[in-house]
Amino acid sequence: MKSGKWMLSTAILIMIAGCQTPQEKQLQAFIDRHVATIDPLRAETNRTMYNAEITGAAEPFGKLKERRLKLNAIYANREDFAFLKRMKESGRVKEPRLKRQLDKLYLAYRDSQIDTTLQKDMIELSTAITETYNTYRSAIDGEKVTMSDIYRILTTETDVEKRKKAWLASKEVGNVIINDYLRLVKMRNQAARQLGFDNYHTYALASGEQDVKEIDAVFAELEALTDKPFAEWKADLDRILADQYGIRIDQLRPWHYHDPFFQRTPLVYELNLDDIYAKHDVAQLCIDYYAGVGLPVDDIMARSDLYDKPGKNPHAFAEDIDRHGDVRILANLNNDERWVETALHELGHAVYFKYHDPSEPYLLREPAHAFTTEAVAMFFGRLSRNASWMQEMLGLTDAQKAELEQVTRNYLRFQQILFARWAMVMYTFEKAIYADPDQDLNRLWWRLVQKYQLVNPPDDPADAGWASKLHFTVAPCYYHNYMLGELLASQWHNSIVQNVFRYPSERDISFAGDPRIGHYFKEEVFGPGAVYPWNEMIRRSTGETLTPKCFAEQFIR
Repeated sequence: MKSGKWMLSTAILIMIAGCQTPQEKQLQAFIDRHVATIDPLRAETNRTMYNAEITGAAEPFGKLKERRLKLNAIYANREDFAFLKRMKESGRVKEPRLKRQLDKLYLAYRDSQIDTTLQKDMIELSTAITETYNTYRSAIDGEKVTMSDIYRILTTETDVEKRKKAWLASKEVGNVIINDYLRLVKMRNQAARQLGFDNYHTYALASGEQDVKEIDAVFAELEALTDKPFAEWKADLDRILADQYGIRIDQLRPWHYHDPFFQRTPLVYELNLDDIYAKHDVAQLCIDYYAGVGLPVDDIMARSDLYDKPGKNPHAFAEDIDRHGDVRILANLNNDERWVETALHELGHAVYFKYHDPSEPYLLREPAHAFTTEAVAMFFGRLSRNASWMQEMLGLTDAQKAELEQVTRNYLRFQQILFARWAMVMYTFEKAIYADPDQDLNRLWWRLVQKYQLVNPPDDPADAGWASKLHFTVAPCYYHNYMLGELLASQWHNSIVQNVFRYPSERDISFAGDPRIGHYFKEEVFGPGAVYPWNEMIRRSTGETLTPKCFAEQFIR
């Protein structure tokens, strides 16, 4: 049932529609025609994309390219863009929701105001790289392996040579796609210059209503906050790993850290969380959890493709297919902590999509920003390392919880600090790629990894294994949003503890089985969608605009 708040907003929308100025009526008519065209086409494109990602088959990838080009042709219409530009510059569109739709349409159309041949070439090349990435399977000693196999080896294998082979296998695809990827970078830069920007990185942030200087300042502050604690955590981890492998600390290399990019904390502290999750069905665990907080996901899971198979994208994502309720995730589930965190994370995206208020305009039924949906996903994903949550969801005894508590707190704190350092690598490196794609990027990558993650590079010459991070291709200049999401997740965490639960501290809060959590998110975050600019939505939901202070208080200080 729709809440009183959203019933009221619907009534206001109806009343306002009768009071529009001539310019606003003209814009509304344009929007109505636009939505009637793109609504079915976007849904068809997303369904094709999902089918391509779960099968790896050439036919859906071919159809996907065609449908993306058709969708792009709509936004490439120069007359329509000129109309939107006039409307925006006139200053006569005052009604807030209509003005917000105008702002979003203007940016969407501006993105496509580049040479049509270049746009077509970019879509074709990006689609081809993604197809190669999804269908490529590395081999270890002549035997094909999946990313799930590689993660399992890096998490459990004690033989250092086998670990190194698995790590190298995880990077192979980067060297396969690197030439095409660098061509795509140069195309993106060419497109950005056509739109008046110095390079694609600057353009991409501006299109997301962000400023490079502001993001630089956030990362500079995080670097200063995490320098000392990360060095301390990393030194302790290196001692443990060196002892486990029977080597000196200075002999540690990237394949010793349990994750191909060292973006997750190795499970080495006293208790292995994978052992605790091994006897639990990850899918059912997530269904039960989200139902308990008033955000049922049974329908989402029923539509989703959840397990590994040949040709399928080896990672995970969530997708709002049509903005009318067809929300799905893609996953490759195993019963371990990594996939508990990943499934909770992707379902966080999914509930954000599912619970947009359906009475809001189609163009505003999306997250306030890419990083705000990341923040929701991270808020829920963190629970996989919360001892109180584990006790409630897994039926642990008080004694088991007590045994877990310090370990999970260490894992969670180290994970957040580690991720901040990893995000610094990604943000700084990708900024440099677009500033100068002809520089020695392989050597630059390892200089940044050493600086921010304190990881020694391989002894072999640097190659393009870094390009195996698919984000570079399919989500360019996006990774900083994950870190902004972590900051906002902590801000929402603090707001729920203080303003919803009204507890003096977060200690012993499980964040499970309490529908007030779902109600808070539906009312303050999911329902409004993109009605408000992202910082305004954050202010409304937490009482202040985005700040690193809650993240620092939760994980650093």
